[in-house]
This record gives sequence, C-alpha cells and structure tokens, in this order.
Amino acid sequence: MQTMNAMMLERIHDLRQTSTPLTHQLVPIPTPGPEEILIRVAACGVCHTELDEIEGRTPPPHFPVILGHEVVGRVESTGPGADRFPVGARVGVAWINHACGRCDYCRDGLENLCAEFAATGRDAHGGYAEYMTVNQAFAFPIPDRFSDVQAAPLLCAGAIGYRSMSLCQMHDGQRLGLTGFGASAHLVLKMVKHQFPNSPVYVFARSPGEQAFARSLGAVWAGHTKDRAPQPLDCIIDTTPAWTPVVAAMENLKPGGRLVINAIRKETFDRDVLLTLDYSSHLWHEKEIKSVANVARSDVSCFLTLADQIPIIPEVQTFALKDANQALMELKNRKIRGGKVLVMDPDMNCLK
Repeated sequence: MQTMNAMMLERIHDLRQTSTPLTHQLVPIPTPGPEEILIRVAACGVCHTELDEIEGRTPPPHFPVILGHEVVGRVESTGPGADRFPVGARVGVAWINHACGRCDYCRDGLENLCAEFAATGRDAHGGYAEYMTVNQAFAFPIPDRFSDVQAAPLLCAGAIGYRSMSLCQMHDGQRLGLTGFGASAHLVLKMVKHQFPNSPVYVFARSPGEQAFARSLGAVWAGHTKDRAPQPLDCIIDTTPAWTPVVAAMENLKPGGRLVINAIRKETFDRDVLLTLDYSSHLWHEKEIKSVANVARSDVSCFLTLADQIPIIPEVQTFALKDANQALMELKNRKIRGGKVLVMDPDMNCLK
C-alpha cells in the first residue's frame, strides 16, 4: 500500500491553548472513484476558514480530516468515466466540492446555496497532503500565466472576493470600502482597479502594516477598523472574523449603501458588540447587509479567467507542508501580507 504525507485535523481545538492543531500522518494515497481524478498536490493555500474549522465555528468536519481548499496540482490518474482532464493536466480545487445539481438553487446557478453543498477540506479531504481526489466536475483548469503558488489563493480568496464584488452591485465611480486586508481583500483591490478604474478604495485594517500594504496597492485611504472614512461609502466588503467591524462599517455607509460580509462564520468573543447596533445611525436610510455563502463553480471559473486577463498576481508567503501549523498561527495572530501557501517538497524528505 502506497502512503502519502498529510497534515491531519482529528478534533476541535482552542488555538489559545495550542499552536499545533494539525498532526503529521502517513495515510494511504486515495484511489479515484467513478468520474474522479487523483491529483498530485503541488501547492495549497491557507485560508481563514481553516481556523473556523479548527475552532469549531463551521458545521463540524468529518474527523479525521485533511484541511485545504485552495489546491493546485496535476492529474496523476483517473477513475472510471473521468475523461475531462488528461493525466498530467494542471488543475485546481476550490471550497465547493459537491452540490446536488438538481435543486432549484443548482438549476439557477446558485449551487453555493444547495442543501447538499459539500466543502473541500471539511466534508471531503483537501490539499494539506501530497494527493487528493475530487469529482472531475469540481476541478478547474489553471491558466498558464500563474505558477502553482500564485494560482492557489485565486481559488478561494480570489473567487470569494469575486462573488463579494458581484453582490455589491456597484458601478464605476462609486466608493468602495474594504474592512480587513488579507488574502481576499488585496485581490479585490486589484480587481477593482481594473473593473472600476474611477472607483476609489478605502481600507480599514487594524495593523499599520496592513494599512501601508493597502496604500501600496492603490488604496486612496487606509485607517483603523473603527476610523471614519473621509467620505461616505457606497459599498463595503467585510473580510474580518469579528463583529466589531460590521458595526463600524455601517456607520461609514452612505444612505442606500450596502455592506457585504465575506466570512463563513464570525468569532463569538465580541458578540456583545451587537448590543450597540443603533437603528438610526447603522441601518436607517435603507442601508443593507448582505452575506456571502460559499462559492459557486461559476465564481471560480469566471474569476480565474478575469485574473488571467488583467492579470491579477497575488502576493504570497510560502511554507513547507510540515509548517502548516506555523502558517495557521500566523494567520490567527494577524501576521498577514497577501496569501499564505503550503508548498509540497517533491520528495518530502522533511516529513518522511
């Protein structure tokens, strides 16, 4: 039996009490089933949603589970009926791992809302490993422009940012705010500069480093999460795990403005901030709050095409697979500049 290296999550952890939630294990290389492909993983992005999975804020994973849903690799072999990609093709796997294809949501292109939606790295093993399998219908060809490491953040941080922008329903010339400035927000800023060249972008971030990074990418203003922007904003996208920025963002919206919350879950440690929500200053004048739920396959494919055309090249920091815990803890502690990506060592001597 052939084995592979994997970083495994076996239970929920409190990351205030441990910095090593994942354990290295040698596990069998999976065999692709009908219409599935086996992917030799080259790179896998690290996403804040993995922190939610580790700390129990999402529906519980099927333990033990291999995290990771920003996966880039090459087709190693194919299962019965899998003929979409040849062996050797470079493909990506995103958060969406399965949807029923039959319900009204799926038929309307809203498979992200399907009751049978399954997530990569939560409901099925993901890319914190040397190999993984996926149904061929939920794999995406990767444009040649991008290296494996550059492509990985596009599959979630980019795709979910693309969906957030779609939900904003903004047009060129309107003012956009970004609350939090990590992997997703920095890609949104790059996208806005191309699609809406006359729309100024205002960034709210806790650290001076994030604020400086935003300005270096073209933000016209960057301040603290609780600061008031120089101008009322038409739309704001919140990419943070906390509730406080939601309330602060509502104060920065102009009448009729829309806040899009780009987060799977919000952390609960500051839930009492909800008590400060004031109707007259936060919601009156027809302000809206819209949440983002997962991504549809169309979000991933459309964003990859757009990123290739612009092009959008993510800022990335790389880590060896064995250092997945370090990457996660840096994300937890807000040590962020662009996206974090795990890179598979070809011979994996660091783990074997």
